Amino acid sequence: MCESCGCGVNTLNPDHDHDHPHNHPHNHLPHDSHDPHDHEHLPDGRVIRIQKDILSENNLIAERNRGFLEARSSVCFNIVGSPGSGKTTLLERTCKDLSKDQTFYVIEGDQQSSIDAERIEAAGVKAIQINTEYGCHLDALMVNKAIKELEIKDKSTIFIENVGNLVCPAMFDLGETKRIVIYSVTEGNDKPLKYPYMFRSAHLAVITKTDLLPYVDFTMDQAHDDIRKTHPGIEIIELSVKTGEGLEKWYNWILNT
Repeated sequence: MCESCGCGVNTLNPDHDHDHPHNHPHNHLPHDSHDPHDHEHLPDGRVIRIQKDILSENNLIAERNRGFLEARSSVCFNIVGSPGSGKTTLLERTCKDLSKDQTFYVIEGDQQSSIDAERIEAAGVKAIQINTEYGCHLDALMVNKAIKELEIKDKSTIFIENVGNLVCPAMFDLGETKRIVIYSVTEGNDKPLKYPYMFRSAHLAVITKTDLLPYVDFTMDQAHDDIRKTHPGIEIIELSVKTGEGLEKWYNWILNT
């Protein structure tokens, strides 16, 4: 079981799945947290707490991933967001519009199926699918293996589409250059305040499906205010893949990072 979130996957070794009795699906610990069950009782009743970073192994591999990509003058974007927020649709359009002049690779994370990877490859970009089974996030080792399998060329752009989830992916550094949170107007105005760690950990917030604004209960000014309450100064891009509105600003951000 994942030691940080109890998602059912032994992080850094997803093929070895087992349960720890003290792990529970609601035990979400931030990056700097320590396992509260890691302690030793002395004969006189005193307790010595052994504090260690439960994500240290993941973070070490993430730094290796980052160094590997930097040595190849490549950038990597970790795209996070809820299921249905428009992550794959935006990636698909981006690949179609820019891949003639740029070398792109995509790592797709889902619990099951290869649907998204097939969509990306149909758009003309090499993709690899990672299925996490019961897992709710990707980790650095999964990405490390995928990067090696993709045989990435120098001066490339790698997109990681993380598992659709606004909680656990915020905790895991994958070795990305930048993290991008995708937030759809169809999700309502409450997400930034309900899931602040995801927005706080991102470098860019993209508000998608703006063409649906006349039909949903969503206030754009409130969305900007709430996002910046969690992460002051974060850049925000509004766009619609369907109409093309905002895509130029998105493309410029990607190409100039």
